[in-house]
Amino acid sequence: MTTAEIREAFLRYFESQGHTRVASSSLVPANDPTLLFTNAGMNQFKDCFLGLEKRDYVRATTSQKCVRAGGKHNDLDNVGYTARHHTFFEMLGNFSFGDYFKRDAIKFAWDFLTGNEWLALPKDKLYATVYHTDDEAFDIWNKEIGLAADRIIRIGDNKGEKYASDNFWAMGDTGPCGPCSEIFFDHGDHIWGGLPGTPEEDGDRFIEIWNNVFMQFNRTADGVLHALPAPSVDTGMGLERISAVLQHVNSNYEIDLFQHLLKASTDIIGFDASALEAEAKEKNSLVDYPASLKVVADHARSCCFLIADGVNASNEGRGYVLRRIIRRAVRHGNKMGATGTFFYKMLQPLIEVMGEAYPELVERRSVIEATLIREEELFAKTLEQGLKLLEGELSNLKGKIIPGETVFKLYDTYGFPADLTADIARERDLEIDQAGFEVEMAAQRQRARDAGKFTVDYNSIIKVESETQFDGYDATQGQGQIIAIYKDGEQVDEVTEGDEALIVLNQTPFYAESGGQIGDTGLFKNDTGIFEVQDTKKSGGAFVHQGIVTMGSLKANQSVDAIVKADIREATARNHSATHLLHAALRQVLGSHVQQKGSLVASDILRFDFANDQPVTFEQLQQVERIVNREVIANTAVSTELLDIDAAKEKGAMMLFDEKYGDEVRVLSMGSIQEDKNFSIELCGGIHVKRTGDIGLFKITSEGGVAAGVRRIEAVTGTQALDIVQKTDADIQHINALLKAQKNQTVEKVEAMVETAHQLQKHIDQLNQKLANFQSAELLSQVQTIATRSTLITTVQGQDAKSLRNLHDSVKSKLDNAVIVLAGVDGDKVSLIASVAKEFTANIKAGDIIKHLATELGGKGGGKPDLAQGGAPLNEKFDPVMAGLTAWLEQK
Repeated sequence: MTTAEIREAFLRYFESQGHTRVASSSLVPANDPTLLFTNAGMNQFKDCFLGLEKRDYVRATTSQKCVRAGGKHNDLDNVGYTARHHTFFEMLGNFSFGDYFKRDAIKFAWDFLTGNEWLALPKDKLYATVYHTDDEAFDIWNKEIGLAADRIIRIGDNKGEKYASDNFWAMGDTGPCGPCSEIFFDHGDHIWGGLPGTPEEDGDRFIEIWNNVFMQFNRTADGVLHALPAPSVDTGMGLERISAVLQHVNSNYEIDLFQHLLKASTDIIGFDASALEAEAKEKNSLVDYPASLKVVADHARSCCFLIADGVNASNEGRGYVLRRIIRRAVRHGNKMGATGTFFYKMLQPLIEVMGEAYPELVERRSVIEATLIREEELFAKTLEQGLKLLEGELSNLKGKIIPGETVFKLYDTYGFPADLTADIARERDLEIDQAGFEVEMAAQRQRARDAGKFTVDYNSIIKVESETQFDGYDATQGQGQIIAIYKDGEQVDEVTEGDEALIVLNQTPFYAESGGQIGDTGLFKNDTGIFEVQDTKKSGGAFVHQGIVTMGSLKANQSVDAIVKADIREATARNHSATHLLHAALRQVLGSHVQQKGSLVASDILRFDFANDQPVTFEQLQQVERIVNREVIANTAVSTELLDIDAAKEKGAMMLFDEKYGDEVRVLSMGSIQEDKNFSIELCGGIHVKRTGDIGLFKITSEGGVAAGVRRIEAVTGTQALDIVQKTDADIQHINALLKAQKNQTVEKVEAMVETAHQLQKHIDQLNQKLANFQSAELLSQVQTIATRSTLITTVQGQDAKSLRNLHDSVKSKLDNAVIVLAGVDGDKVSLIASVAKEFTANIKAGDIIKHLATELGGKGGGKPDLAQGGAPLNEKFDPVMAGLTAWLEQK
């Protein structure tokens, strides 16, 4: 069976067992700050397991795309060198949300793995593990499945503490957890390795192919396990691993999917694999491709899928991980002989084997290729910069070993590979401190693991069985009944004046923060008290109103009048609708590659982040403003409708890659009709204006970059936009008054003033140069001999950094083979410059002189061996430090 056939067989089997086939979620987890990337099939169902979300099915099956390359789950450094580590993999899973439990989960797994109409694996090749106290699972395997007792292995707490076991799963330090039962496949005694629990368990003979997780407890912060009212099941089977089993190979890189990618990589890189192919033919085996090609093949999958799901390469967070994976792939490709940009070409063979199952690879092809090309070109420049930085470090090196800290700095800060640093070191008869570098790398991995840990106490999440009915699309006032009150993390029956609390109503006109739009504010009131609502958020299906009791008291089950601040709501609605028009206008002006990367919609501002490689020009911004305001002036009606997801797609609605959509979605259409559809059509559950004319006026206030390939526009609407326009008019009027110019003469007058200033500056520079020549002749009389070297050390007043550099150049032109140190005092600042004749740099370097002075004076500075500059604040240390420089130089 091919990998694609195995994937489809798994999903089809569980559909036949009453499971709903659910599409893979994005690699960017929806509304989950605890995860860097989706790393398991259960991620998209987390709220179902926590009881925060209910779906219209209780059984589900998926083939989930996963990435483990950062945070707690990071396999990056092992990829290419082991048989089963990947940055990207597919997890086949079946899930029960309070429906079936251990018995059915185990039977389903065994039936699919061994059933003749399914995978038909030989039963004598399979072993099972259970948690050491889970007699129920043991008996199901032994007495009902018929697996011999000696093929069922009990695994205890093998990770240092109670419930810390390979066979006890937990979502985090708190929350749902429970024992698990894994299924292992025996690849045969020709491969080294032992059963789980033995000293040889890390070998490759016995491989885990399936894990049944039985969520039956809730662990509280005190470590106590409480039985869950509705036990659930979460299972996972690695598609690549089971493909290796069924295709009778021992390495995931030998399965059909990877063989296709590896063969393609040899053609793309230009690697001659003929000798390897001949050897494989002689042995009647598959080609054993080099580790570097395996890295390229693996990383092509993770990079292409991450970009398809909206991740942009950057220097932080998910973008940093993507950039690191791309650079690692490019570096390994270069090691195999690749020249020029090559990595983007791996997308085509990937589409050939995975494009049918994951059409986003085809739909986002142009964006994926453009991103990979840009990043590879950027990396080439980074390597060039890294070489220059390395040269600087080597020039200051004392001894034969490059410190590990330096190697790590080049690697981590500048993306300069450690192995390349080692290559250059060898060429110069140097070594790198590999142990020191590994210490720094270990510290970085620990920081990554710490950053990736679950930090949420799931028991602190508000859990309300009832859902809040939202009545705010057409109203800012309504009535609701208090169904829950929380104070200091505990549910209470009453809150009184001065208490900060969270209140949940059965129905509310308050919009809860979602989709970039902030939550509503306002108040609740009744005969007994008033509650000021300061924010509104969601917890599952409940709307949680956060605020403070400002008068009297409120009790559970009371009814309250819920009143939203209407002016704030209206201003927010204007900005939200303008954001949709802005998105459409940007796609019209810049191209269809523009995709939303984040937004903030408040009452006073809208912020929109979007994918674009280049800054948006002033002319383009003006064009966008004109388009948006044209739609505002048209004053067309804004319409919403509820559609199923397929109908929404057919209608042309924009969808965000990192959002989670249900079967039914709210489609918002606005703007004039263009080519038989509205100017803007998007999925959105937010609050909007009734007609585009309600926006009043749209004005962009700023545009800039926030990450590689991501730009940000901020804008305002309504009276705030008018305020901006009037402020600009007032500024121009003030400028005209200063210039004594008429309104139509502003630009002309300013240009003339700039030209005059330019000419004056040239004249000043000429005078300064003459002054420097005059001063340099005087300074030559101060030259002294220090350690057999002609040396000039002097302080000059009223000299900024530029003037000091001119003075230095003039002195140097008259003074050969010398050490020159000048300090310029200008107000409360000191500028420093030093130069050393090349014949002296073996013993004394200009950079060392400046670093010494700057450090002593509390400033900064450095440079090359022959020339360096710096600066510091003027303080009481200045005179003694300059006076002591002579003695310092005598020691060099």
